[in-house]
Amino acid sequence: MSRISVIICTYNRAKFITSSLEHLVSQSLHASEFEIVVINNNSSDNTEALVNTFIDNNKDYDIKMIFEGQQGLSYARNRGLAEAQYEIVSYIDDDGMATPNYLEELQKAFVSESTLAGVGGKVIPIYETMEPDWYSPFLRMMVTAIDFGDKRFRCKGKKYPAGCSMTYRKSILQKTDGFNNDLKWRADDKYIYYEVLRFSKEVYYLPQLMVHHHIDAERLTDKNFDKLSGLLGSEEKLRILGKKKWAYPFKLVEFVFKYFASIAIAAFYTLKGQYLKGKYVIRFRWLALKKFVF
Repeated sequence: MSRISVIICTYNRAKFITSSLEHLVSQSLHASEFEIVVINNNSSDNTEALVNTFIDNNKDYDIKMIFEGQQGLSYARNRGLAEAQYEIVSYIDDDGMATPNYLEELQKAFVSESTLAGVGGKVIPIYETMEPDWYSPFLRMMVTAIDFGDKRFRCKGKKYPAGCSMTYRKSILQKTDGFNNDLKWRADDKYIYYEVLRFSKEVYYLPQLMVHHHIDAERLTDKNFDKLSGLLGSEEKLRILGKKKWAYPFKLVEFVFKYFASIAIAAFYTLKGQYLKGKYVIRFRWLALKKFVF
């Protein structure tokens, strides 16, 4: 079956959810070829009312909203997987805007290759204010900026599908037992990618798949930067200890190496007159290392 289940997991994102849905009902792919499943993960704002109004105004599309009471993105993603009717399960963030041909290109890829297990594409940030002065490619995970070029390739290493634009076959996700409910941020994307690899290496980056991603001002604050930096470390620790306890010392060495490497990177940026970029690379790596250890 080549139809697509688009899963949007949302929590208090009333500011963006309507825009995300509008981009999905503006797709070049015919409405009969996909469904939209919104997982309301305990939203306390007016998300529920906005989504219900959108559903009422777009009855030509198969859109439904499901309430998931267990708090956490992984719980919501797993609920979306359980509710999905179709074999192709595509996760798009509640502040993500798919380009008009996104689903059509997605369907083409899975129809043309029966062995394809999963795909990811470009995620282009759209800043509510402006790109922060501290941003560098070493901190792309802070704004989920994904652009690995314009050539298709099999995913490897750090180049794997990000949650804002992440699609897998339902049958393979079911074999993995789903997302890890102990993980709350990017480590969950990484976790499910490595779980999928146990069953198939056919996971690819497809540059024609593109989602624009809203980045609000709150996400760029120092408070949030520090929170996300710590989460990277703490969730990597959970991911490793949950599956490969023996690998913890090796991952620790990697974290320590990256911290010292960040000092060299900072020196490079400072010599270029970009002190702030260097400062935040060190800050990120130090906080991640600290949470990985403690």
